[in-house]
Amino acid sequence: MDQKENIAICSLLKKRNPDSHKGNYGHALIIAGNYGKMGAAVISAKACLRSGVGLLTVSVPTDERNVLQIAVPEAMTIKRDISMNTCVFSAACIGPGIGTSEDTKAFVNEFVTHFDHPLLIDADALNIIAFYKLFEKIKVGTILTPHAIEFDRLFGTVNEEERKITAIKMAEKYSIVIVLKGHHTLVTSCGEVYLNQTGNAGLAKGGSGDALSGIICAFLAQGYPPFDAAKLGVYLHGLAADIALENQSMESMLITDVIERLGEAFYKIKRTINQKD
Repeated sequence: MDQKENIAICSLLKKRNPDSHKGNYGHALIIAGNYGKMGAAVISAKACLRSGVGLLTVSVPTDERNVLQIAVPEAMTIKRDISMNTCVFSAACIGPGIGTSEDTKAFVNEFVTHFDHPLLIDADALNIIAFYKLFEKIKVGTILTPHAIEFDRLFGTVNEEERKITAIKMAEKYSIVIVLKGHHTLVTSCGEVYLNQTGNAGLAKGGSGDALSGIICAFLAQGYPPFDAAKLGVYLHGLAADIALENQSMESMLITDVIERLGEAFYKIKRTINQKD
């Protein structure tokens, strides 16, 4: 990434008003986790909170709520139910670790169809959409964050070059944002393309995508346009992983190490903005 593009991405970060309060930074909803997969909920919640959101509620199975409340006391929890009131939320993320049971499939169908605020769809929710062919129900501006296998389930592609071409076409066709995760994650919307250059192979582990979803959801809840939220989230996620290499190797790095470096990544972005000025 050249310096000009680096500054352009960093400049997407909004300045924080010293007189602001939590209500100024949105209320995010993350629908994540299930029996045996509560780590996905914990990881996405921690990453979201580290990325500036004002309030966070996590929808988890009732029997698993203590895991979340103990691991992430800053987050609130809500029962996962089709009838839950979602109008209070600024943005939502659905998918990390939720499973693909019949009840979950029905819930995803209902939620994706009726949620009226910015939405990010990831992981198991993407697989449900692919299986039930719910793509036409996805609203304009929605962010999809598939890795290669999830992308192929959605669009029937078979190789890296075909995925990139298809991602650009489908994002433009449906007026959505697609984050095609990989070595150089591709973010595309309305014919525009951003190819991220931050990050390293230490992210090639379970949980990395959950953290990315939480980060992007935090920016959505704060009012960032979806394409900006996705670009900035991907950049920040990779930058935090690069900073984590100062104390870890690519082999030993955990996604929790990356989340703990998000603060330093924010500082580095702010220094870049200040140097531009």
